[in-house]
Amino acid sequence: MLDNRDKKTADRVNDYDDAEYLGTITIGTPEQTFRVILDTGSANLWVPDVTCDQQRQLSLKVDSIGSMSTNPCNGKDIFNSSASTTYTKTEGKWHIQYGTGDAGGYFGNDTVRFGGSGTKQLVVPGTVFGQASTIADFFAGDPISGILGLGFKELAVEGVNPPFQRAVDLGLVDKPIFTVFLEHKGEQSNVPGGVYTYGGIDSTNCGPVIDYAPLISTNYWQFKMAGVASGKMSSTKGWQVISDTGTSLIAAPRAVAEQIAKVNGAKYDPINDVFYVDCGSKPTLELLIGDRKYAIQSENLVVSAGNGRCLLAVFGFPSQGFGPEWILGDPFIRQFCNIYDVGQKRIGFAKSIPK
Repeated sequence: MLDNRDKKTADRVNDYDDAEYLGTITIGTPEQTFRVILDTGSANLWVPDVTCDQQRQLSLKVDSIGSMSTNPCNGKDIFNSSASTTYTKTEGKWHIQYGTGDAGGYFGNDTVRFGGSGTKQLVVPGTVFGQASTIADFFAGDPISGILGLGFKELAVEGVNPPFQRAVDLGLVDKPIFTVFLEHKGEQSNVPGGVYTYGGIDSTNCGPVIDYAPLISTNYWQFKMAGVASGKMSSTKGWQVISDTGTSLIAAPRAVAEQIAKVNGAKYDPINDVFYVDCGSKPTLELLIGDRKYAIQSENLVVSAGNGRCLLAVFGFPSQGFGPEWILGDPFIRQFCNIYDVGQKRIGFAKSIPK
């Protein structure tokens, strides 16, 4: 184990069907525990607030005449500011739109700890976070109780300093780096499935660093990808891409995704906007970043969708003509540990060591 002089903390995350990975944080004194998505594709921390529950009770009264409405905050870990001795209220309101829904509320300031109570934690006092009084219906069926953004301050709603950036500013970590290692567990829910290491490189679960790519934007973890190849298909057009732990699949420009699907015999489903593939198929995907090739194996490209059906782990999304053109989500990060270097504004890649 690490000794107390080593300012590096390793927090396990739990895997839910290879679709999302939840870490544990605590807020306040005494500690209140939350299971959150540790998301490199956003930059704010928020958790459901006690006011979300109060709104639910109001809505139940209104709806009791007709059908009962379920509030997405129901059954979530809820933050109660009046139970924390270190809490202070902060001015301002916030609203965040994600790909799957939105959340909104007001700001508070309290001690945030990366990791569960009783483990070696990264303790970040005076952290500004969002207290969600409303969250989208999407979150109702999801085990998460909040999102902790690991992007840059430039990406944060209302310019709030993200928790890890605050830890760096306060000198609470050895190095201004965190490493993400994710495991492939298939159709298993709430099982240990990876480690986030704050303050350094994870040499236990990751091989030597293959290479670093400089960031071209400090909103997202955004960098250049020179080319892609899959089967007989290849392109060296070059794109701006982001590394995003909060995206379950790999998003590619629609035309490229269609080519990748075609060479791997995947069929498009317009209702769900995904490509289905034979569960026994062996697709490959090779990404060219800098002058290194990163091959994603078929076990990370074929995702079980239940009922004996499987998805190709690549979907098409329309290019807005600006910003990232690809999202390298969990299948890429399962294959290669991603090393997020806040200090030198670069991202590194190392082979994951499967357990």
